[in-house]
Amino acid sequence: MQDPDVVIIGGGPAGLSAARRLAELGIRNVTVLEREAEAGGVPRHCGHLGFGWQSHRRIWSGPHFAAAMRRSVEGLDIRTGTSVLQIGEDGVLRIRDRSGLGEIAARRIMIATGTRETPRAPRFAGGSRPQGVMTTGALQQHVYLQGFRPFKAPVIVGTEWVSFSAILTCRHLGIRPVAMIEAQARTSAPWPGGPIARLIYGVPVLLNSRILEIRGKQQVEAVAIQSDGQRRELACDGVIFTGQFVPERAVFAEGPTIFTAGNVNAPLKTSGQCWHEGRAVAENIARSLA
Repeated sequence: MQDPDVVIIGGGPAGLSAARRLAELGIRNVTVLEREAEAGGVPRHCGHLGFGWQSHRRIWSGPHFAAAMRRSVEGLDIRTGTSVLQIGEDGVLRIRDRSGLGEIAARRIMIATGTRETPRAPRFAGGSRPQGVMTTGALQQHVYLQGFRPFKAPVIVGTEWVSFSAILTCRHLGIRPVAMIEAQARTSAPWPGGPIARLIYGVPVLLNSRILEIRGKQQVEAVAIQSDGQRRELACDGVIFTGQFVPERAVFAEGPTIFTAGNVNAPLKTSGQCWHEGRAVAENIARSLA
């Protein structure tokens, strides 16, 4: 098989919309490399509504939106379970898939690897290392993809939009967060995020608070926090670290044949914005190949 004209790294909204747009422009020799078992990106893990309006003028759940994007690229070369290990100076991608290590080259490369939440270690949360500590993304995979309830009463660290998404994910399997913890004097998400969490979902929001220590042996048992200058302990069986997104640049390179789209570029964009950006970058790629 000949090398593709374009390799797209990442099968989320930006990557899939770019592949579709390239095909519409007559460039069908495109390969999308996605490390997860199914393409669709983060929306695949988000069971709540709020997806599709910016791109399709529909209000869908995340999985519905992801499925619509996958249908749009049927017939194209979408390779799941494939990780890109390195982009060489020669433009050759070193990859690992189910068959082992390999290489693939292309005339153009588009990086659409998205973003990731900041996990526990960079947040300097001390204590033991029990089960039940994760990011929102990991929680969503447990709940929506595996139907698994990792805890019953976690603490949510952060008050960004994604933090409230964590509440909705918890409710899907009857998980009841005991509190949201925010280091600042107000929630990161705009008002009325805090009152909604407290009055509608029954989750107290502790402002001017930060997590100091996680305690537990096999499973989380409690967290020590500092709240308004006072040290206190909250009984819980899990900790969800939310937000503080950073671009996923574990594999990144620059050059005249390399393009980027979506949240790998920062600042954080919605899935619909990434979808539109992927199409725009695809048009730039097409012009460069003409």
